[in-house]
Amino acid sequence: MKNLDDKFPSISDLAAAAKRRIPHFAWEYLDSGTTADAAMTANRAALDRIRLVPRVLKGEQEPDLGTTLFGQRYAAPIGMAPVGMTGVMWPGAELMLADTARRGGVPYCLSTVAAKTPEQVGPVAGDMGWFQLYPPRSHDLMRDVLSRAWNSGMKVLVLTVDIPRPSRRERQRRAGLSIQAGVSRQMLSHVARRPAWALATLRHGNATLATIAKYAGTQDLAGVRKYFVNEFSHNPSLAYLEALRAEWKGALVVKGVLHPEDALIAERAGADAVWLSNHGGRQFDAAPAAITALRPVVQALGGRLPVLFDSGIRYGGDIARAIALGADFCFAGRPFLYGVAAAGQAGADQALHILTDDLRNSMAQFGAQTLADLRRPGAILMEA
Repeated sequence: MKNLDDKFPSISDLAAAAKRRIPHFAWEYLDSGTTADAAMTANRAALDRIRLVPRVLKGEQEPDLGTTLFGQRYAAPIGMAPVGMTGVMWPGAELMLADTARRGGVPYCLSTVAAKTPEQVGPVAGDMGWFQLYPPRSHDLMRDVLSRAWNSGMKVLVLTVDIPRPSRRERQRRAGLSIQAGVSRQMLSHVARRPAWALATLRHGNATLATIAKYAGTQDLAGVRKYFVNEFSHNPSLAYLEALRAEWKGALVVKGVLHPEDALIAERAGADAVWLSNHGGRQFDAAPAAITALRPVVQALGGRLPVLFDSGIRYGGDIARAIALGADFCFAGRPFLYGVAAAGQAGADQALHILTDDLRNSMAQFGAQTLADLRRPGAILMEA
């Protein structure tokens, strides 16, 4: 990816190019939080306050980014988080991300509400494919979705638990995009200004919630959305998690945890890991910055379960910060979508390159040969 390093040296450069290349409503869906975007802003500010004190005179070192999770070896401790309606950001984005993940040796987690199905994405992702579940109300429906994911090669299931109801997403609404709305004149005017995106959409077809469409009986986005809200959008209970655990034979991750006691509840229900996240600041604007909740959750679990982390990662140094605070693995959503929207497959590759190369550099600057070395005692300073 050295040929793109001058053009896109950072994730923010990919984001700027993406904004110029995709319709305004797609940009607002991707880049916004909710309410005043305070939680999203807090994620970044809190990460910046974490300082890692380097050690010197270590001699020649070549940092090793490799790590093992659920018995699977990964090339780096960073994966692609699930993002709904990925194909709106760039048509066919799910397949590009899955391809980058497979070649890069990192996980790609397909969302229940992506624009491609597990059957389409699984073969592309190979053994790097994960599946994120928005919980169906019907257990028969849940079993069928699980079967589709498993048969597509996705052996890690991620249950999202931090959406008791849809958030308001005011920036999306101002751009003409809401869960209830169809295609508006406002959206069509945005598309007219982005011909490359429009042509890509013609090739792939209009984005819909492709996994859900099988059950909704229609490909029409408005009809599929209505079905999703009625049949998939609900707040799962502890009993639901226990039933899911009984059905799923692979690794089960509970995503959206911020409180230590919720992490312990997930552990008692049989989860194989917890995923600490405030949904990238997109759900509850009064939620704490996710990184500030990481250490208490790690301490509560005491190393018995892996702790995964997302929300706010834009640099490899952010991955180093999270691992130093006890995370076992990190995920990012927006950075990879910025990459795809900016430059297609090459942009997805570049986003992964930026994050892993910067992590490698951060480890070298810090004096860490391995990821475990990032947890050196006394190395973390928390600025006020």
